[in-house]
Amino acid sequence: MKFILLSGGSGKRLWPLSNDARSKQFLKVLPTKDGALESMVQRVKRQITKHVSDRDIYIATSKSQVEILKSQLGNDIHIIIEPTRRDTFPAIALAVSYLYSVQNIPLDETIVTLPVDPFVDDEFFSVVRNLENALDLSNAELALIGIRPTYPSEKYGYIVPSKSTDNFLAVDYFTEKPTEEKAIELMKQNALWNSGVFSFKLATLINKIEQKGLPTDYEQLIKVYFDLDKISFDYAVVEETKNIVCIPYGGNWKDLGTWNTLTEEITSPMIGKGIIAEEAINTHVINELDIPVTVLGVKDSVIALSPDGVLVTTKEKSPQIKQYVEDHQPMYEERRWGSSTILDYTKTEEGLEVYTRKIIINSECNLSYQRHHKSRKTWTIISGLGEFLLNGSLTKVTSGDVLHINEGELHSIKAITQIQIIEVQSGLGPIDEEIDRLAVDWQQITEKYITQN
Repeated sequence: MKFILLSGGSGKRLWPLSNDARSKQFLKVLPTKDGALESMVQRVKRQITKHVSDRDIYIATSKSQVEILKSQLGNDIHIIIEPTRRDTFPAIALAVSYLYSVQNIPLDETIVTLPVDPFVDDEFFSVVRNLENALDLSNAELALIGIRPTYPSEKYGYIVPSKSTDNFLAVDYFTEKPTEEKAIELMKQNALWNSGVFSFKLATLINKIEQKGLPTDYEQLIKVYFDLDKISFDYAVVEETKNIVCIPYGGNWKDLGTWNTLTEEITSPMIGKGIIAEEAINTHVINELDIPVTVLGVKDSVIALSPDGVLVTTKEKSPQIKQYVEDHQPMYEERRWGSSTILDYTKTEEGLEVYTRKIIINSECNLSYQRHHKSRKTWTIISGLGEFLLNGSLTKVTSGDVLHINEGELHSIKAITQIQIIEVQSGLGPIDEEIDRLAVDWQQITEKYITQN
């Protein structure tokens, strides 16, 4: 079995902590057994690797999420990058074409696709393993996992079964997000919530891709990817498929997509700096800023602070935040080497753009060897010890050092201990574009590009 984890979407429902660069699955707010905090994607990866080898797991994602995935899951994960977001069918088709034409996976291999952000017990992934058996016993084209509903939800799709065997249900039809009254009727028909987990033989999807007139070769599909329709896997494949079976799951399953559902799984009412008084009942504070927050007498609420903004809302109203959030450049980004936070941005009448950032580079990590064609930078080392490479010359740097990088100069820095830098970048905009990256791996950089010490 091969597993494709789907990591997509933007981050508006959990604003201001989430944004286009850091969607909900990357927020480190879920408690672990040892008292640390982990993200949804870290939790799912930890759970699934108890049942599946790392070599059988692939993550389909957009360019904007590659850095944070590597930061949270490590550099050795298998990532299939969408050149642009095109919903779940194009994403799955691209991943399947990669397995088929690049990895040469046999056509009779079972493929399972699932989102990276369900909140489930470990037992759920034991059930996922049973999908292959369901396909083989039933000769179905698709096998799904359906969640036994605990209430008549209006926000989930429903799977309506026609008959059952000892191991699985035959699927009659699907209903998307019904009214509460309709959901009550569906529950009487033993309908299940659609978990978004699908399994199929590789040949099944390769045939579907061919039927839609798309190339099954990965490189060819990449070339036409921008022209593909934005359509979900449910509409493009599931609703066109007749022979489908479903395995019911009655354990814990949640979509932690809004503040009111997410805070149900956060054990500490305060994350970050601050104080919540006793009168502030059922209120959660998640504070990513380096300033304290004091909460008095505020009940049933969420207060979230990040470099992107501040949210104060009742839990009941929190799902409405998406309609009030405008698109803007993320102020905070988690990268494979650490993090970057925009502290200030100025654009003059003459068009000069100036960014001030706080950059944190984790121990033994490094920036790529790169150059900017439109901007210059000044780095002030606040703390830590590292090695700075500028135009082939390598020097040691530490707190108090000020480094100047002009337009077109090749540069990189490696942290021996964690380094904190205040960066001032200026130029005639857009200055964040046209970056040449010559190498990423530090050993490759030092072996190939150091000319003097």
